[in-house]
Amino acid sequence: MILKNQNTSSVVTEFIIVGFLGLQPDYYNLVAAIFLSIYVMVVVGNSVFMMLFAIEPSLQKPMYIIMMNLALADTGFCTVALPKIIARYWFNDGSVSFHVCMFQRLLIHYFANLNFLLMMTMALDRYLAICFPLRYPVLMTNRTMVLLTLFSWVSSILIPTIITIQASQMPFCGPNRIVHCYCETLSLYSLVCSDVSFQSFVFTTLVMCVLALTLFIIIFFYTRIVVSVIKTTKNHSRLKAFSTCATQLCIISIHYVPRFFVFTAPYLPNVKFDVNQKIAFSMFYWLFPPLLNPFMYFFRTKEIRQLFLKWCTQKHGKGNKINIFTLSK
Repeated sequence: MILKNQNTSSVVTEFIIVGFLGLQPDYYNLVAAIFLSIYVMVVVGNSVFMMLFAIEPSLQKPMYIIMMNLALADTGFCTVALPKIIARYWFNDGSVSFHVCMFQRLLIHYFANLNFLLMMTMALDRYLAICFPLRYPVLMTNRTMVLLTLFSWVSSILIPTIITIQASQMPFCGPNRIVHCYCETLSLYSLVCSDVSFQSFVFTTLVMCVLALTLFIIIFFYTRIVVSVIKTTKNHSRLKAFSTCATQLCIISIHYVPRFFVFTAPYLPNVKFDVNQKIAFSMFYWLFPPLLNPFMYFFRTKEIRQLFLKWCTQKHGKGNKINIFTLSK
């Protein structure tokens, strides 16, 4: 919706989420079902781990505290981003008010920054655990990990707040159709009826700085881990350490590599892709890690897998008369 003011300019009061440009209506239900399935799997998978973490004291230690925070962040992002695009394709309802769109944009960037900081904290935790195993219980206590994760949750809001306030003050005069699956920043900038080249440059610079800084720190920690493992451990222990790191590096790569490609592609010669390819890349690095995390981080961990299987076995055998706290015995 666009309202005319006395100065004959226009003010956009709502946006329309278009999704994939040119998608035929015959495929709307299929796409909606895919997004809904992803959302359900993310929520269920992460909720299982959060439930186990809450009821099982043996999981309440630094490594699992960071995993629990990742589960919360992944669930939060999918809850913010997916319902509207599902409604757009299932009920043909893509409208979102101006302020709700800005709030969604804020939370999407917030959860992105949060994931980067949490992965950096996880790299620090693995670095201390593998390189300083004897001092690890003193260096990384539950209290220390809670403070680190709390810092991540609080500090992640700073940059998204700045760029969201900036965007909310831009003159949106129409059109109001966002060619994306959510209120994405660059897609919103394309709807501003003034020159936003400087704002786009600032936004891209901030994103790249956050990406580069956190990735540099993560690579530093894992490089030190690899060097330490090669020097000090035997083949069996070395394989176990590398397996743990490989799992985390896989998720980290999915987070970072497509993002670098999407944000640097406009500045690279002979690299062009259409809007649907850009949306596909974006949805891949946003949705695939939350979908994969419960399997890569949680259920591949022997301790979690055993507790989950015991819980399922006891629930099947005893119905509702289960004492969950006996799982650790």
